[in-house]
Amino acid sequence: MNYKRGQMKLSFGMIFSIFLIIIFIAFAVYGIIKFINLQQDLQIENFVLDLQNDVEKMWKAPKGSSEEVYSLPKKVISVCFVNTEFENLIIRYSDSSRDERKIEKINLEDITSVQNPYYCILNIDGRVTITLYKDFGEDLVKISSP
Repeated sequence: MNYKRGQMKLSFGMIFSIFLIIIFIAFAVYGIIKFINLQQDLQIENFVLDLQNDVEKMWKAPKGSSEEVYSLPKKVISVCFVNTEFENLIIRYSDSSRDERKIEKINLEDITSVQNPYYCILNIDGRVTITLYKDFGEDLVKISSP
């Protein structure tokens, strides 16, 4: 019996098409990862802006207390307040990096008096709960965690 072996030949066009498909999939995955990172960065920016706006509202009031819940990405471990002149808000990430920001009109001496030099609030399941309060005659807003 004569058995013929089939020979599989891939043309240059077929190989080039497979190569292009692989490149397109790689770029799609890269784009999705970048988009997710951008979303997390925007969520952090919104947290800082919302916190500053809430502090401003409390600062304008003669007296008050407000418990605020902020959403943060799970890559954020904690939000820390530190008594320095330039940056007083430190956002700590799970990869040991950190982001430093400035929040105006908060009483850093009082906030960091118990836990010096940092007063940290943990990110639990993507949520940070911060209590803002101010009494009569005080110029700055105090921050605590419930």
